[in-house]
Amino acid sequence: MPPIAVGDPAPDVTFRTHDGGSVRLADLVGKRPVVVFFYPKDGTPVCTQEACAFRDAFERFTDAGAEVIGVSADGEAAHRAFAARHKLPYLLATDTDGALRKAFGVPRTLGIFPGRVTYVIDTSGKVTLAFSSQLASGEHVTKALAALAKAPDGQR
Repeated sequence: MPPIAVGDPAPDVTFRTHDGGSVRLADLVGKRPVVVFFYPKDGTPVCTQEACAFRDAFERFTDAGAEVIGVSADGEAAHRAFAARHKLPYLLATDTDGALRKAFGVPRTLGIFPGRVTYVIDTSGKVTLAFSSQLASGEHVTKALAALAKAPDGQR
């Protein structure tokens, strides 16, 4: 599946979360903007930096009315431990079968590594940011906050 791009509708996906729940993305969209960030693996250095950067900016995301969701192939138990260890205040979605990555068209880096891509979805369900960078983990937060700040008042 080709990557989701700015202006595309977000896919209607349902996913399991680290707290044992199940969330349908379409149920969140329409109520508030959603930031979905895909990262390769819990506990690796760059992924931990990125997850903690989203944690450290979490209040800015909530002030913008946004829901934040991190996604990797790790299972619920790994996500629970990762979230607890780093005090992550947002949901982590499990994507053990790769269905979420496929639905968003998240590319692999060098054909080997799961890609690191952040999407911002407005309240109409349209993607307003699709930012990919394997190593610039902190920029994912900066770009997502900037996209939220640019959203028209009716899209926040």
